[in-house]
Amino acid sequence: MHEALNMALREEMARDERVVVLGEEVAQYNGVHYVTRGLFDEFGGDRVIDTPISEESFVGMGVGMATMGQRPVVELMRIDFGLRAMDQIYNHMAKIRYMSGGRLSVPMVLRGPEGPGPNSGLTAQHGQQLTVLFAHCPGLRVVSPSNQYDAKGMLKSAIRSDDPVVFLEPGPLNNKQGDVDDSEYLVPIDKADIKRPGDDVTLVGYGASTALCLEAARELERDGISAEVVDMRCLRPIDMGPALASLKKTNRAVVADYAWQSYGPSAEIVTRLSTDGFWDLETPVRRVCGKETPLPYAANLEELSKPNVDEIIAAAKATLS
Repeated sequence: MHEALNMALREEMARDERVVVLGEEVAQYNGVHYVTRGLFDEFGGDRVIDTPISEESFVGMGVGMATMGQRPVVELMRIDFGLRAMDQIYNHMAKIRYMSGGRLSVPMVLRGPEGPGPNSGLTAQHGQQLTVLFAHCPGLRVVSPSNQYDAKGMLKSAIRSDDPVVFLEPGPLNNKQGDVDDSEYLVPIDKADIKRPGDDVTLVGYGASTALCLEAARELERDGISAEVVDMRCLRPIDMGPALASLKKTNRAVVADYAWQSYGPSAEIVTRLSTDGFWDLETPVRRVCGKETPLPYAANLEELSKPNVDEIIAAAKATLS
């Protein structure tokens, strides 16, 4: 996915000289995940800025730059490190427009990988799925793509937005390879999307859990079960339209989420499905989520702690039994 994100940054920096990139090792080192590869050589040190290892300070720099008319893209090595900058994110990035009576805006993007990586070993402090901490806060837009095409188009839209956007890159898909569309296009950051049509059960995910839902849908098809996959894409504002329309057709739903189940994004999605789609449900909405434990270091235990395709398949079949 880093190739798509790199292309989006390059195109937007070439299009708009106000777009700048800052973060730890984003310049000569090309970024720890290579999302900023080549940008320093192309655009120079005034627009690709290495920062100290101090998340609160450089997120705050991004807020200040945005209020003064630039469009900063601030990279966190891991979204976990955003915990060091929550005062800047919650009390400044999200609230300046409100507290200035609309006179100031914060057109910035805070981006980085979230959740477990494509390989084991990120452990308890580097592999957390913290989506809910950002999605809970009014004033932020919070999005998470599930594939290369969406990643490029959504990042471009996020950079052009006049709102502050938290752009959560799904860690399990970080090394996912594939052709990247090099044409000029945008993907909306306020719309969910149907990734696979189906008639029997609705599978709902976002980011990496959408990829699990798609794999589960392919397996279910072998058993004669037609699963529709809804990719939420945006967690704030949340677009329930496609999921509710799908539920009206299938009357059954499973929500998948790498986050912990209690108080997580899946709880919000299930609540809205159960409330707004109550009369369409034939059976309670099921959930498949990360186990409620810090991400283990041991590879076998890490796998057990994450949601998986078999669990989604079992949940889908349970709604049909």
